[in-house]
Amino acid sequence: MTGRLDELLAIMERLRGANGCPWDRAQTFATIAPFTIEEAYEAADAAERGDMAHLKDELGDLLFQVVFYAQMAAEAGLFDFAAIAAAICDKLIRRHPHIFGAGSEGALPRDAAAQLAVWEDIKALERSAAGPGPRGGSSALDGVPPALPALMRAHKLSKRAARVGFDFAVAAETADKVAEELAEVRVAAAENPGPPASPEIFEEIGDLLFAAANLARKLDVDAEAALRAANGKFERRFRGMERLAAQRGEKFETLDLAAQEALWQEIKRAE
Repeated sequence: MTGRLDELLAIMERLRGANGCPWDRAQTFATIAPFTIEEAYEAADAAERGDMAHLKDELGDLLFQVVFYAQMAAEAGLFDFAAIAAAICDKLIRRHPHIFGAGSEGALPRDAAAQLAVWEDIKALERSAAGPGPRGGSSALDGVPPALPALMRAHKLSKRAARVGFDFAVAAETADKVAEELAEVRVAAAENPGPPASPEIFEEIGDLLFAAANLARKLDVDAEAALRAANGKFERRFRGMERLAAQRGEKFETLDLAAQEALWQEIKRAE
């Protein structure tokens, strides 16, 4: 295994070398970041579908992204692949004191939830020790990357706030907040008919989405994964409607809404 990893590192070094690939040589940390996000999503998609052949390939693509960053950092004298590996090894050992710490026997958390709580407590201590965040001062919200997908970031922000007590006591109260935000959207829409959407509608829709993401967290649902699943379900049913209409010699786009809704219900019942 070490041999193939060394080979991958050597390939990356050559691609970035003087006689290497012009495209690879032109890249920077910023320009390859979107590719990293894309590869991570492709790996996640393959994992969720249980497609192990594609997962292997996508994980390779994701590993290549790590190697790419490592090579650029090495060229700048910042760090290399070995330093990346060392950093994650140190972090895993540090955040699992019940596994790797002295006298750890018999100190295992009771379950995965308890382990997650230990992990989060240690992360909080690390943030505190690191000093002020990039926005200055010290906040429970430090370390939640702005570049995260919006639903995922909403989940993490509300989770961090909950850790310091800023949270509804029960999920029903969170659901009431969703209803409250939806009512405010209705008021804003009535007072500011568009298109285009008014700044008031824009703001209220954002509040509604944040409240929905917070409700998902309170119910222990991954909002990002749930929305991906809902997207997949909508796409599957919509394509089914189109096929059913075509089988009946109809053009889906020429049907009125009632006929399209009837097709939707037919596809839904058949699932």
